[in-house]
Amino acid sequence: MENLKYQFKARLRAGRQQIGIWNAIPSPIIAETLAASGYDWILIDTEHGPMEVTDALSSLQATAGYPDCAPVVRVAINDWVLIKRHLDQGAQTLMIPYVQSRADAEAAVRAMRYPPRGVRGVAGVTRASRFGLIADYIARAEEELCLIVQVETRDALERLEEIATADGVDAVFIGPADLAASMGYPGNADHPKVVAAIEGAIERLKTVGLPSGILTLDPDFAQHSMKLGTRFTALTIDVALLARGAAALRARF
Repeated sequence: MENLKYQFKARLRAGRQQIGIWNAIPSPIIAETLAASGYDWILIDTEHGPMEVTDALSSLQATAGYPDCAPVVRVAINDWVLIKRHLDQGAQTLMIPYVQSRADAEAAVRAMRYPPRGVRGVAGVTRASRFGLIADYIARAEEELCLIVQVETRDALERLEEIATADGVDAVFIGPADLAASMGYPGNADHPKVVAAIEGAIERLKTVGLPSGILTLDPDFAQHSMKLGTRFTALTIDVALLARGAAALRARF
């Protein structure tokens, strides 16, 4: 069996726009429903909310039947043990939150790679290697793995180019909510200074040739971000979709 090809990374390299959706509810039925809805990627979120590593496995399995929808797993923290566990159970793209420096980015890269280039522990019989049936998995795993680092504070934004150009970083995700809070505008990602910072970050990432991504529940800002140059853009969160839809329907009656 050959190493599994991964469309998300290939689409990034091709410069294609990918439209995504957030999966925060720990249920394989929810993950499968989102994957079946036509999105290019689904973010399985183990940073915020109750989803654990094993919940992410269920979501990965649930979305496996939808090859056009690429699963991306956001780990809880930039920790080599957590990263190893998510990779071993078959995640091929990881999003690492709260990357503050080039050193943080390089630590995440090392966690994604086997020795001697990294520190990922070697286990031969895992879901990632299809339980050992991919004969050269350990030698070639890195080719199909994709690392997204999350820049979400004012300090990190000041070091954006240093972070983005770390060898092994494939893309940068801009976190509007945390960025707004760090800039002194908690809960107000629409503040003009926050918007300007996001716009500037997208342009700066284009300059260094690295794809950028964002999550926004504002359709107009999503369109604006895509025009500026984001290449993976998430439009909503399953919890928000459910809560707002349910409230809107109730309000009609």
